[in-house]
Amino acid sequence: MSNIVDPLVGRIAARVRTERERRRWTLARLADASGVSQAMISRIERGESSPTAVVLGKLSAAFQLSVASLLALAEGAPDEAAATTGVHRRAEAAEWRDPATGYRRRQVTGPLFPAEIAEIRLPPGARVPYPAAAFAFVRQVVWVLDGHLTFHDGDAVHELGEGDTVELGEPTPRVFANSTDTECRYAVVLTRGTRP
Repeated sequence: MSNIVDPLVGRIAARVRTERERRRWTLARLADASGVSQAMISRIERGESSPTAVVLGKLSAAFQLSVASLLALAEGAPDEAAATTGVHRRAEAAEWRDPATGYRRRQVTGPLFPAEIAEIRLPPGARVPYPAAAFAFVRQVVWVLDGHLTFHDGDAVHELGEGDTVELGEPTPRVFANSTDTECRYAVVLTRGTRP
């Protein structure tokens, strides 16, 4: 097991705490709304535990934010040069890694861009479920860049290969799965609808 600390853990901790406090919610209220234990939320807010993608999905759903929005807010504003030029260097991009599955996520666009675009790397055998509420208030397209993605959209299952896209409709529980022996790389393009 690696001793390297994910640089986003502290920023995710601050973002979860800020979102909870902005709503004037107690830990108990967020735990009730999300289905995540108070103890786990407390460890996340103190930066003692890196949340899994599943836990982030539950927390973002409780906040009526997408996981992409919650992580983008945690990643913070780009540096001054990027804000004025729109140039974001790959080497400088923060990458979040799910401690449970090895799923990796990198925000491609900055916070001033009207759509959120993220690059996801889903390892072989990984399966990441999200509740329907994590998709409320957003319009989203998933675009497979490399590999194969098995995408569960409620009861429907879509087998997506390189170049395939799926536009998400009404919120429903969704699962991103890679049942192959090679990594799947895909992009998520998201725009926000009615703000919570």
